[in-house]
Amino acid sequence: MTKYAVAGFAIAFGLALAGCQSTQQVVQQKEDLLSAAGFTPQPANTPQRIAAMKKLPPNKFVQQTKNSQIVYVYADPIVCQCVYFGNQAAYAQYRSMVFQQRLADERQMTAAMMQTSFDFGPWDAPFMY
Repeated sequence: MTKYAVAGFAIAFGLALAGCQSTQQVVQQKEDLLSAAGFTPQPANTPQRIAAMKKLPPNKFVQQTKNSQIVYVYADPIVCQCVYFGNQAAYAQYRSMVFQQRLADERQMTAAMMQTSFDFGPWDAPFMY
């Protein structure tokens, strides 16, 4: 099997696996990474905070500037009903952690696929070059 076929299977397997998770599980995992990366959650526990949170796109990053500083804002109106705030370092750490997690997931999928062997004997492999 070529490297491209293995990579294709790994990606397909990953997408299928991701499809098994609920939206709430995906958001919760993302929020765990946000906290670990240095983002600070602030509850939307007043009418003013709820109104401000509703102006943000849910579960997406928004880059804002406050006092000449770049701030990354992530609103979660469903799971924690809060807004996460982080600086550029926290955002860079988050992106690095997401990359590392995806790399680890891909390696795990590739290893699982490589453990399965297939007997091409009965087909006499007329399609192979």
